[in-house]
Amino acid sequence: MKRLMRRSATALAAAALTAGALATTAQAAPAAPSGGDPTLTDVYIWATDVRLRQHPTTDSNVLAVRSTYWLDAVCQKQGQYVHDPAVGGNSWWTAVQEFAGSDIAWVNNLYLRGGEKIAGVPDC
Repeated sequence: MKRLMRRSATALAAAALTAGALATTAQAAPAAPSGGDPTLTDVYIWATDVRLRQHPTTDSNVLAVRSTYWLDAVCQKQGQYVHDPAVGGNSWWTAVQEFAGSDIAWVNNLYLRGGEKIAGVPDC
């Protein structure tokens, strides 16, 4: 009986360590805050220090910098191709705004959850 209890405790401890390791390597996005426009799709910036730009090009003005952040997506279109050695490349950009309402800014889809072209976000 003691042997069975020790094995069970060891198995539970190993499972807890494994679950903890998985949680640190693949963090889930926090829940989207309330207060956004319910007619728009919420998008999540998964990366840090992502520049939100005036136009869908890296040459345009930076309007804001955000890290691991939720925004309302207005629409998406192809713009300048962006390549990041860590994550690949993409020419799709999404027009976004803050939940409290703001000017439109553009972020390359490389840094948004959802893939090359984000489902649920209309084309511009």
